[in-house]
Amino acid sequence: MREIERKYEAPDAGELPDPAESLGFAGELAEQRLTAVYFDTEDLRLLRAGVTLRRREGGSDAGWHLKIPAGKDTREELRLPLGRARRPPAKLLSLARVHSRGAEVAPVAELVTHRKRWRLADADREVAELVDDQVVARTMGEQTTTQSWREVEVELAEHGDVDVLDRVEAWLRTLGLDRSASSSKLGRLLADRLPGTDRPAGRAKPGSAGHGVLGYLRTQADQLRRHDPLVRQDAPDAVHQMRVAARRMRSALRGFGRVLDPERTRPISDELRWMAGELADARDSEVMAERFGELLDGLPDELKLGPVKAQLEREFGSRQADARTRAIAALDSRRYLDLHHAIDELLADPPLTGKARRPAAKELPEGVDKAFRRLKSRMDQLVDLGPGLERDEALHEARKAAKRLRYATEVAGSSLGGRADRLRQRLKEVQELLGDHQDTVVARPVLRELAVKAQVSGGNGFAFGVLYGAEAARAERLEARLPAAWRRLRKLR
Repeated sequence: MREIERKYEAPDAGELPDPAESLGFAGELAEQRLTAVYFDTEDLRLLRAGVTLRRREGGSDAGWHLKIPAGKDTREELRLPLGRARRPPAKLLSLARVHSRGAEVAPVAELVTHRKRWRLADADREVAELVDDQVVARTMGEQTTTQSWREVEVELAEHGDVDVLDRVEAWLRTLGLDRSASSSKLGRLLADRLPGTDRPAGRAKPGSAGHGVLGYLRTQADQLRRHDPLVRQDAPDAVHQMRVAARRMRSALRGFGRVLDPERTRPISDELRWMAGELADARDSEVMAERFGELLDGLPDELKLGPVKAQLEREFGSRQADARTRAIAALDSRRYLDLHHAIDELLADPPLTGKARRPAAKELPEGVDKAFRRLKSRMDQLVDLGPGLERDEALHEARKAAKRLRYATEVAGSSLGGRADRLRQRLKEVQELLGDHQDTVVARPVLRELAVKAQVSGGNGFAFGVLYGAEAARAERLEARLPAAWRRLRKLR
C-alpha cells in the first residue's frame, strides 16, 4: 500500500470539531484503541533511514507493518497478518535488510493510542482519513522512559488527491495546529537518540562543485535503497531503476575525479559495477521477453510454425527465475551490505580535492566537457569499422559514453543553464538509437539459440529465424539514423 499523510501537533486538552461537518464532507466517527510494538536495531538504523517496523493489535489494520520512505509525505506500507509469533516475519526483515544491514532487531518501543477516526467522503467516495490520537509511549530496553502527547494525522484515501490534504491543512491551521516536526510517532519518542536531520553534504559548502557532486551521489544512494525492497518483491521496472541509480553513482565518481579523489572512490565504483552486473540478467531477460512477445504478436499466423509462444514462455520463465535467484543472492550478500557501508562513509567523509571548493558553475561543466570528448572519441572510431562484431562492440562503447555524458549533465544541472536542456534533448536521441541497437545485438544470439533448440527437439525454428531477421533489419535502420543524430548533437559543442 502507498501511504500519503501529514502529521500535526495538537494541544493535550481540547476537542477537535467534526471535520466532516466543518469541511463539507460526508463522514463517520469511530473510536479505537491501538497497541503497537516497534522493532529496530540497537543503534536505530531503521528509524535513521525513515523506516518503521511494528506489530500492531487493535483497529481495522491489525498486523505486522513495514513502512519505507517513497517521496515527500509518502511511504510504502507492507502488511502481513499478526500470526502467533512475536518476532518480525522473515519476509519483512528481508525487505528492510538494506537499512538494518543484517543487524539483529529487537523491540525498542511500545505505543498505546486512543484514536478518534473520521472517514471523509466526497460524492460517496472516500477521499481521506483524519485521526485525532492520544498517545502513551514507552521505550523498551535496559532503560525505560514514558511520554504522552496528542497529534492529528490526515491520510489520503484511494480517491483523494493532494488538494484534499491542502484543504484539510488550511482548516487545521485555523484551529492553531501546525505540522509536526517528526514524521512518525516513534521518531518523536526516540528523538534524543537520533542525529540532526540536516544531512550536510560532507564538508562541502553550498554552491561549490563538491556540494553539487555529493548532493547528486546522496540522491542516487537514496534511490538504490528505495528500490532494494521493490526488487525483492519483483515489482515492475525495479531492477532497471536500481541499475540506473548504480550507473549514475558510478558515472559521477568516475566523471568528476577533479572533485572527488578517484583513487579513494575507485573501490566503490568497482563494487557498483559488480552490483549492476549481478542484476543485469534479470533486466535483460525482462526486456527480451517483452520484446520477443511483441514481435511474435505482430507476425502473421502462417509464419508462426509450431508452439512458438509456449516455447518462449518456458524459456524466459526459466531464465527469469534463474536471474532473479542470482539478483536476490547478491542483495543478501555481505559484499552488498559492505558496499552500502562504504557509500555511507564516502558521504560522511568525502575525499574532496582542492577543486571541490571551486564554484559549481565553473568546475562542473568541465566534467561535462570531458564526457563529451569521450563520446566523440568513441563515435570517431566507428568511421573505419565495417559491419560485424567489432563494430557492434564499438557501438556499445559509444552507448556507454553517451550515458556517461547524460549523467554528467545531470550532475552539472543548473550550472549549464539553458544549454543543459538542449544537450539532454539531442543526447536522448543518440542514446536511444545506441541503446536500441545494443538490444538487437543481445537479442539476436538468443533468437538463434531458441531456433536451434526448437530444431533439436523436433520442432520448427522458422519463426525464430523470422524474428532474427526482423532484429537484424532493425539494427540496420537504427545505424542509418545515427550519423544525423550525432551531427545535431555535435553542433552544441
